[in-house]
Amino acid sequence: MPSKRPAPEPPEPLSPLVDAHTHLDACGATDAESVAAMVDRAAAVGVGRVVTIADDLDAARFAVRAAHWDQRVYAAVALHPTRANALDDAAKRELERLAADPRVVAVGETGLDYYWPGKLDGCAGIEDQIEGFRWHIELAKSLGKPLMIHNREADHDLLAVLLDEGAPDTVIFHCFSSDANMAQACVAEGYVLSFSGTVSFKNAHELREAAKLVPDEQILVETDAPFLTPHPFRGAPNEPYCLPYTVRALAELRDQDPAELAKITTANAMRVYGMYF
Repeated sequence: MPSKRPAPEPPEPLSPLVDAHTHLDACGATDAESVAAMVDRAAAVGVGRVVTIADDLDAARFAVRAAHWDQRVYAAVALHPTRANALDDAAKRELERLAADPRVVAVGETGLDYYWPGKLDGCAGIEDQIEGFRWHIELAKSLGKPLMIHNREADHDLLAVLLDEGAPDTVIFHCFSSDANMAQACVAEGYVLSFSGTVSFKNAHELREAAKLVPDEQILVETDAPFLTPHPFRGAPNEPYCLPYTVRALAELRDQDPAELAKITTANAMRVYGMYF
């Protein structure tokens, strides 16, 4: 359902920034012109690069096209865990082809989602999700690309599968939403934790405590747009240009200078994704 709240005003610029996880198609981009307009709005406030993420095959095709239309856009491709029951042989072949594209910088978003089974029609069950997650892990390793994780209410099993399969060199927990114990476990394994607008929500107590524990070299920032618009715009439509709001909230929480945190997260994104400015 479309948001009834107006889009947030552009924040004060904060540069340089990379939106480590967004969905340009879900934000309304459909072609090269609309992608450029969306990224222009982001660039005007300091967000110079974005990674647009796929959660199904149509989104994967779009993400790769968008990354070729605009050099400020990079792509990640996978089937979302709730769609793992669609990972047949044909889907695997197409994802293998798309993921090998040089503009694709990660395999994702994949992982486990234990919230939606039984609530969402057609949602993949847990066994299909685990099988699909294992396949995506192997794809990331075979290509030497980062693995981008979606994790919802599946902390233990997700870490167990990564341990059992052997994690790729780089693992990114997108929109990290777990507690301090999970954050410490991920940090100990060398995983990268990416924080979205949820870290600005005052009632997200466990998440906010977790965000304080992540070392500078293992932290990224993202919008997950059009979802998870940061406080005080919760419920309004989100876009990559809103990222400075989240970064300032995260910096305050971590007792860091926002400009310094912007530099840190951008350097991490460039290293993790192999980006350049």
